[in-house]
Amino acid sequence: MSRRRRRSGWSLGVVVAVVAVVAGMAAFGFGDRPTPGDADVSTSTSTSSASAPTSTRTASASGLRQVHSPGRVAIDEQLVPGRCHVRTVDGKAGRVLPDAACTPGAIDPAVTQSSIHRTICVRGYTATVRPPESDTGPAKHESLADYGLAYTRTIEYDHLVPLELGGTNAVSNLWPEPNAAGARGVNNPKDRVENTLRAAVCGGRVSLAAAQRAIAHDWTTATATLGL
Repeated sequence: MSRRRRRSGWSLGVVVAVVAVVAGMAAFGFGDRPTPGDADVSTSTSTSSASAPTSTRTASASGLRQVHSPGRVAIDEQLVPGRCHVRTVDGKAGRVLPDAACTPGAIDPAVTQSSIHRTICVRGYTATVRPPESDTGPAKHESLADYGLAYTRTIEYDHLVPLELGGTNAVSNLWPEPNAAGARGVNNPKDRVENTLRAAVCGGRVSLAAAQRAIAHDWTTATATLGL
């Protein structure tokens, strides 16, 4: 199937792709799983479409790109189909990393160390910034092509730096994450790491920047790196 370059606008082809993805790939999960405190909160109902980021900066305490794009997937980079490759640490256990050149990770500048108790540490926060399925559908389809992966129901379209750690909705922070062998859904080992880091940040044991940097570098070693 031919594939168009990403654009900030919608076309008939994209609309068709959305319908196809929603109908045939409904089980393909999106983003980090809600935190324990968010479990009873519905996902965002924003109707914004994928677009250029609201704002982009390069300097941050964590050293990561900053993209402010709540409720929609920002197209902050153009990737080439088949040029990205997952890095497998232990495929059977679901310990798989994204291509650092394609998915380096990005954070929301609105979430800072001084604002964590008004943002990520507040019950229901992730639901206020998570994009709706109508926005993530086309992005999921393109991300699979970028990584040269075929769709399976256990692949999660995941934030490298999760929303619960101030991650942002941007192409540079999203990737199709393969799951452990025998998995029945999209919940995967990285989810536990995300929850552990969030608890440590909100509990004052680890700084936000340190947690963001550790999980973006290698989520499989993040807790050990931070002494958790």
